[in-house]
Amino acid sequence: MRVLVTGGAGFIGSHVADAYLAAGHEVAILDDLSTGKLDNVNPQARFFHADLRQPEQLTAAFDDFRPEVICHLAAKANVRESMLKPVLYAEVNVIGSINLLETARAFSCNKFIYASTAGAVYGEPEYLPVDENHPINPLDPYGASKHHVEHYLYLYQRNYGLNYTVLRYPNVYGPRQDPHGEAGVVSIFALALLENRQPVIHGDGEQSRDFVYVGDIAQASVLALPAGDGQTYNLGAGESTSINTVFRLLKDITGSDQPEVHGPAKLGEVFRTCIDATKARRELGWQPTTGLREGLERTVDYFRN
Repeated sequence: MRVLVTGGAGFIGSHVADAYLAAGHEVAILDDLSTGKLDNVNPQARFFHADLRQPEQLTAAFDDFRPEVICHLAAKANVRESMLKPVLYAEVNVIGSINLLETARAFSCNKFIYASTAGAVYGEPEYLPVDENHPINPLDPYGASKHHVEHYLYLYQRNYGLNYTVLRYPNVYGPRQDPHGEAGVVSIFALALLENRQPVIHGDGEQSRDFVYVGDIAQASVLALPAGDGQTYNLGAGESTSINTVFRLLKDITGSDQPEVHGPAKLGEVFRTCIDATKARRELGWQPTTGLREGLERTVDYFRN
């Protein structure tokens, strides 16, 4: 199939594009390179430099590539930044996604696979592990903007016949994650420890996350091509690991002697997440296969090299 991956020059998107190519699909990448990098773009994929907020740029890319499936990962994705720039997050993540849906409708695309977030849409969990029926109570504009688009997916399916699958991501880590941009704690800590710099753990470090290696996450988008129409799936390992534990594992893997230093907690941060991915395992055949230490070792090797 012809698959267009938005955000395919970014951390997760580039791994998704690689997975589609490895599965034998024809792939094009659309990215504005605001955080993505051309170095991440697979040479087997076509590339379109375009901004979701510019419909004419989307139309030109679609007219050229004629995608059958859209896998939409392009987004502003920094929780702290979203608290400071909520309008920007609405413009890119909501309006930009609607522009993309309108273009997909105009070109009669078959399916829209959407990367949402399990870490931010649910807010502070009322119970753990969190399943797809958990109330939606995001604590930051990033989570709110990502969930808002899910409603548009439903109405585009009901009114225009555009099939969709929503994949709600956990905390994803691995090679190509930018420790200087919209980054996660693993890449920030790994590079700092390798460079003998002092990482700072926000708050007491007992806040915990469901960490899944990026290669495992990418496979979910491949599995969603023929399955999951009109469905929403949590992706996660079903385990909650504290930030302190991640720091200590990375310290051991890197051989660093940096001490454990704590700083102020982040505004709008959920304290604990643990994701129930039973539905994805049952209906998509997806489950993570990379253990946390193995994934952290791969990530450290990437930054070391």
